[in-house]
Amino acid sequence: MAKKALLNKKSMTFLEKYLNNASPTGYEWEGQKLWMNYLKPYVDTFITDTYGTAVGIINPKAPYKVVIEGHSDEISWYVNYITDNGLIYVIRNGGSDHQIAPSKCVNIHTKKGIVKGVFGWPAIHTRKSEKEEAPKLDNIFIDIGAKDKDEVEKMGVHVGCVITYPDEFHIMNKDKFVCRAIDNRAGGFMIAEVARLLHENKVDLPFGLYITNSVQEEIGLRGAQMITETIKPNVAIVTDVCHDTTTPMIEKKKQGHTEIGKGPVISYAPAVQNRLRELIIGTAEEKRIPFQRMASSRFTGTDTDAFAYSNGGVPSALISLPLRYMHTTVEMVHKNDVENVIRLIYETLLKIKPGDTFSYFD
Repeated sequence: MAKKALLNKKSMTFLEKYLNNASPTGYEWEGQKLWMNYLKPYVDTFITDTYGTAVGIINPKAPYKVVIEGHSDEISWYVNYITDNGLIYVIRNGGSDHQIAPSKCVNIHTKKGIVKGVFGWPAIHTRKSEKEEAPKLDNIFIDIGAKDKDEVEKMGVHVGCVITYPDEFHIMNKDKFVCRAIDNRAGGFMIAEVARLLHENKVDLPFGLYITNSVQEEIGLRGAQMITETIKPNVAIVTDVCHDTTTPMIEKKKQGHTEIGKGPVISYAPAVQNRLRELIIGTAEEKRIPFQRMASSRFTGTDTDAFAYSNGGVPSALISLPLRYMHTTVEMVHKNDVENVIRLIYETLLKIKPGDTFSYFD
């Protein structure tokens, strides 16, 4: 496949709409509907499960099954406690960052619709400069303009309502995509683009391809854990994000060196099956797709771990998209990296053959 621009106008329209739609952990279904609608022309059928994972399938009757996977959920907050004077305290739903909360606008999702709010913070004039208190989970709070608890509840807000940030997609300096929830709706977008390219290039795959958009990754890989037991794949290639480590206050001796614009990041970890990883690296080298390497320790922290250790062991590998400012509202990736992750997954699929076990003993 020639190295031309992969992302067309329809792709970008979908990416923007998909990112802007709220899809908090446990509440992913509206985003999944958008994703399935985009994917529909490129697959033969879909399966879904009771918690909302969606899978587009090409060649559903084929006995050999290959998964390409991303996760659909974004970090968020829950309403945890409402004070008598109408302020709201929160708990995390996923790895939400308490330090970025002050002065952020929020959307509180209720049965009556969105209720707008702000994370309040004491004015600088009122704080003791010699003893600044940092934002913490027990001192950040949301103000929705209500005078008391009764008014909060009349607005439809109650304990358990989920809270997201409203920040939307934009392109910075021509080729940097910026939004909340790029972790990891970029993954769902990229695997959908792989399906589109297979369709447009009239590729006849010799196996079943399961394009899997899992739920609940942010709270422990739960969606992948469920769906892998349903699919029972022979191979899994997972895509998620990883850190760009070139910005301030990140220690490269601990985090390694990976950066946006330098290509997909291929992981080394016990859960990553070495022969499958080497197939991916060989593909990147042959097709001249730039890539980077990353070493994990005991686990990747991604859905790779759930697939790898399921069903008696599934050969699994991780291709990551380098990202700046993870779990903030200004997550940033490079357009070239997005395209090269798509290319790398696409080209790797063309090299997988039915019956491949990736066994070290063959």
